[in-house]
Amino acid sequence: MKNVLLAMSGLNPQVITEALYAILHEGRQVDAIQIITTRIGKERLLTGLLSPINSRYSNFLAEFGLTPENIDFGPQNIHVLTNEHGSELDDIITPADNEILIRTCLELAWTHTRTPQTAVFFLVAGGRKTMTSCLTLAAQLYGRPQDRIYHVLVSPEFENCPDFWYPPRNPVRLALLDKNGEIFYKETSYAIIHLVSIPFVSVRDRIPDSLLEGPHPPTDLMAFLIKEELPGLRINLATRKVSFGTTNVDFHPARLALYAFLVGLKKRCELTRACRNCSECFVETSDILASSAEIAQLYKTLPVTRRSEAANASGILSLTKENFRSYRSKIRDDLRRAFGQTALFELEIAAEGRRPDTRYGIRLDRKLIVMEN
Repeated sequence: MKNVLLAMSGLNPQVITEALYAILHEGRQVDAIQIITTRIGKERLLTGLLSPINSRYSNFLAEFGLTPENIDFGPQNIHVLTNEHGSELDDIITPADNEILIRTCLELAWTHTRTPQTAVFFLVAGGRKTMTSCLTLAAQLYGRPQDRIYHVLVSPEFENCPDFWYPPRNPVRLALLDKNGEIFYKETSYAIIHLVSIPFVSVRDRIPDSLLEGPHPPTDLMAFLIKEELPGLRINLATRKVSFGTTNVDFHPARLALYAFLVGLKKRCELTRACRNCSECFVETSDILASSAEIAQLYKTLPVTRRSEAANASGILSLTKENFRSYRSKIRDDLRRAFGQTALFELEIAAEGRRPDTRYGIRLDRKLIVMEN
């Protein structure tokens, strides 16, 4: 069994050697180390842990009879959080940064748990609280019976000392700070590091195999864990809000007018048979274009600040086959971003049949739809 240490590291890379020390002293081995961090965290790792001069990591290996070949670890194993422009993040300070963090945690967790012959040690002792929380979430979603979540507890007086990386075999005297900020000296023989295994409940076995073929957003993964009734769709025209379950989103007025028209067709359907996934109320593009006046009237009732943007030849007031397809695509993107990929099947403007006989409509059961003016 190959053991992979998947760790968060912030401004204190000492957590890596502290964890290695604790794991080795519990009789376990580490075969590879993968670290998630920020740009600043990477610099701390490269100038401290992996410094070409006085490398703390090399010193650790030598002291405990290990060689670089024993553990797969180097600069290539440092995964820096990077935005869509390729820029490395200095810190996690915005919701967008946090999404990048979650995605990175899930991608690495999926990568290292897909092989049955590996065990992943998720180390949640470094970085901001949001960083360790995201790694814990990844462990809960992808973790298997052989995987573990670990935290390390270090003697308080040594915990924030920049010169303490682990208790060496030959103790050294370090300058420490007491709670009042006064300097005092203490030998590292007094330092104690505890490895704490944190119990967690893995939900991997409840996720469909199709979603385990690659990393997915948490909204997609967690949708399959909810066994309650399908949530309802609520459209409030006065506030331009579309809600599904407990999540709501502000909709672009032109797209809302078209979407509300098609949702309204489903809501007004008078068939008495089971409604969900029924397509009797689906209509062809020609029917939608023939209802342009009704769609335009819906649009005019919405609170809009700049009607001129949609009132041109390609706008909602002059609906054509081409811009219907464009609106449909944008509505799909809006719904996916707000409610997740899984909800799209019920909520999107679905298509049935082949061209030129394609018909469009909403699959969601009309009993779960509420329209508010």
